[in-house]
Amino acid sequence: MLSSVIAKRLVTGVCQAAWKPAVAGLVPSRGYRGDAPDDTRGDLIEIPLPPWEEKLDEPTDIKRRRLLYESRKRGMLENCILLSLFAKRYLNTMSETQLLQYDRLINEPSNDWDIYYWATEAQPTPEVYQGEIMDMLKEFTRNRNQEQRLDAPSLEYLEKEHQ
Repeated sequence: MLSSVIAKRLVTGVCQAAWKPAVAGLVPSRGYRGDAPDDTRGDLIEIPLPPWEEKLDEPTDIKRRRLLYESRKRGMLENCILLSLFAKRYLNTMSETQLLQYDRLINEPSNDWDIYYWATEAQPTPEVYQGEIMDMLKEFTRNRNQEQRLDAPSLEYLEKEHQ
């Protein structure tokens, strides 16, 4: 009984002490600092990604389904919407060469913002990703018909195609 009372007081004291810097307006020693000029980025952790490798013996129907999934599950919502709508429109009509280009484009770059900037033409596309698929994606991104593109498509259309 005595030890639980002591433990409760100890935890309460630690919690109250932790709140004091925040209440007093002091910056805690640990936390997100953003892009401040004095940020050394010493607290960033780089997680190495495995290099992209072409899946040589993957059946075309499996490749299309994998690419559809990978188009939907991105690191950022903008690319999730853009790439999943692009995949819905074009993936089923792509040739093997186009599928390979698309696979490389969405899986080799480690930063999703790069893909977004290339597709929106905010930055020049590196030569390795320039090609028929990138041209199609850029044209799709221009949205000349001014379609409403606020959300990724439902996956129900997949089941309708296979019935």
